[in-house]
Amino acid sequence: MVNSISFLLLLSLLAFAPFCHCNKKIAGYLYPQFYDGSCPRAQEIVKSIVSKAVAKEPRMAASLLRLHFHDCFVKGCDASLLLDSSGTIISEKRSNPNRDSARGFEVIDEITGGPSWDVPLGRRDSLGASINNNIPAPNNTFQTILTKFKLKGLDIVDLVALSGSHTIGDSRCTSFRQRLYNQTGNGKSDFTLDQKYAAQLRTRCPRSGGDQNLFVLDFVTPIKFDNFYYKNLLANKGLLNSDEVLLTKNQISADLVKKYAERNDLFFEQFAKSMVKMGNITPLTGSRGEIRKNCRKINS
Repeated sequence: MVNSISFLLLLSLLAFAPFCHCNKKIAGYLYPQFYDGSCPRAQEIVKSIVSKAVAKEPRMAASLLRLHFHDCFVKGCDASLLLDSSGTIISEKRSNPNRDSARGFEVIDEITGGPSWDVPLGRRDSLGASINNNIPAPNNTFQTILTKFKLKGLDIVDLVALSGSHTIGDSRCTSFRQRLYNQTGNGKSDFTLDQKYAAQLRTRCPRSGGDQNLFVLDFVTPIKFDNFYYKNLLANKGLLNSDEVLLTKNQISADLVKKYAERNDLFFEQFAKSMVKMGNITPLTGSRGEIRKNCRKINS
């Protein structure tokens, strides 16, 4: 399982963070063979480091996918999320969606089964960071989440497919507590959450306290990249509100959930397409941006 996830992350990281130690060609567009001449061992380097990181800690797979997502949804896939704060930059790492939750930067620094796909390459690094509210939040309404996707050129199919990344990884108690306790104070969860599942969650996610306690997003196969995320939704056992609304608030998204729950191959096929699409959100190419010598700061 480590090998399949590592390959998945190899491809996503190639799209997420430019290689600070490789000399890039000057080009105005992205293509899979971008590094073949200037850095022919690029994929080999990434695969080796990611494989070791995931073997050491399976949770790292989800963390690295999350970094890719949180980079692209700010101002495009430009590695702005990697920047530390400085005299002129307020790091995106400390924004609300990332504070105390974004992780895996040490794996990116070392770089200086799931689906597979050819990733268009050739992104350059941003010259700054830009904190905003474009990143979908766990408690957003369905329409708010869909609007945020559309603002980035992604559609409802991309939304449902990319949400499938929740087949691996964890979430904090504070991100879903509101689903466990209703306003009447009777201790029951909302009707869209299986009551036995909710009772299990409440043992480690009390009404107050335990904010940072971690819970797997897919309790059936938590470290395997598969379609059990969608099967869990159909059983009313999706952890986050942003998961549950895919099934209960829109018929098109609900039909897609059912489709991917039935066909793992269809999920993998669309996930690959949507990852490429997300990786192509306003990339810096040609002479725009720069090639950082240190991924954590702009060149002086």
